[in-house]
Amino acid sequence: MVTPPVSCSSAFFLPKTQPLAQVPAYFSPLTLPSLLCRSLALGQQYSSLGSQPILCGSIPGLVPKQLRFCRNYIEIMPSVAEGVKLGIQECQHQFRGRRWNCTTIDDSLAIFGPVLDKATRESAFVHAIASAGVAFAVTRSCAEGTSTICGCDSHHKGPPGEGWKWGGCSEDADFGVLVSREFADARENRPDARSAMNRHNNEAGRTTILDHMHLKCKCHGLSGSCEVKTCWWAQPDFRAIGDYLKDKYDSASEMVVEKHRESRGWVETLRAKYALFKPPTERDLVYYENSPNFCEPNPETGSFGTRDRTCNVTSHGIDGCDLLCCGRGHNTRTEKRKEKCHCIFHWCCYVSCQECIRVYDVHTCK
Repeated sequence: MVTPPVSCSSAFFLPKTQPLAQVPAYFSPLTLPSLLCRSLALGQQYSSLGSQPILCGSIPGLVPKQLRFCRNYIEIMPSVAEGVKLGIQECQHQFRGRRWNCTTIDDSLAIFGPVLDKATRESAFVHAIASAGVAFAVTRSCAEGTSTICGCDSHHKGPPGEGWKWGGCSEDADFGVLVSREFADARENRPDARSAMNRHNNEAGRTTILDHMHLKCKCHGLSGSCEVKTCWWAQPDFRAIGDYLKDKYDSASEMVVEKHRESRGWVETLRAKYALFKPPTERDLVYYENSPNFCEPNPETGSFGTRDRTCNVTSHGIDGCDLLCCGRGHNTRTEKRKEKCHCIFHWCCYVSCQECIRVYDVHTCK
């Protein structure tokens, strides 16, 4: 079952008629993109004060702090929505060859289903990539000048380096991280292990944005001589963020839950399960419940199984037919595809191609 890309379709809208009890505690920041897909299309039409209560009040699952944030900073909410959407798309790219492929569900408040009800590696990754996505999208929106409450990073105006000078618009990732932290962490204030895990993984995702900021430069001069370079502080492509967090998913630290009595009552904290290993840093992902194997459909765990998934017959990795199909074997069929071929460049300046029919073997899990 291959998950289609996320878009503003029926699969991405959350019906307001669903009871809020179905929303997992994790999902509070992620209810947003589905309902705010409309605002992505409408752009800044929600900038007037009169529309604020209508838009923000229609989003199910927001806690009071999130509702206040939405109303106070209404013009950046489309960027928040776009950021979570970006995170979901990146999740589906990174896990396209895994047994769990970041599947989303139609007509559900919890768009990932019950998979994320558990404190697993998958939950850790989705929290991190969604939090990073919000920080990334808000930062980009500010640099593009689409908001009146943020803009370029004015701190990077110090002495230039050799052969270059500051110019352009340095992206203010600190502001994007602040927005992500204020909104996504608003609900994670309970003294339990799951909130502690969510806060940690949210912060790990946001920290990745800050760690990957880099100088981006443009040359100036006659005939591209690059006599002078102007440089600015820029975010990486979001794919680099996804690649990094996917590595962190693979090396995530397993934790155990400990309870302590404090003045406010019992408080749950997390401790590394294996004392011999190096404890996780703020950049590592953490979890404390094992994942299902995702081999067979199971509505309780949210597993769709891997039957009919396309597999790589030549791979010995998780995307290979042996592992992806969980030992059940695979079917093979031939598929004809039209492709451009025998392309020729003509001076000047166009390319002409022929159309060829090519036959491919497609392997799917039994």
